[in-house]
Amino acid sequence: MSILYLLIPLSLILLSLAVWAFFWAVKNDQFDDLEGPAHRILFDDDENDLSPSARQRRAQGNAKRTTQPDEHDDEGSNDREDGAR
Repeated sequence: MSILYLLIPLSLILLSLAVWAFFWAVKNDQFDDLEGPAHRILFDDDENDLSPSARQRRAQGNAKRTTQPDEHDDEGSNDREDGAR
């Protein structure tokens, strides 16, 4: 019976801590976008993991790749015309 003198105040402290944490989360907009992370995980988008400078370097690399013609396109087309696989 004497343990109740410890457990009741302890449970009230834990309850007040949980209520405080809930109101803190609501105040700091933790519940604004509940569906966004669920949809975002379906896409393989590593851009979010990069720093802004790394994103810029990747964009410049992609731009260089699209402007330069691929040297292997002309060579590989002759092999397939002859029927070789």
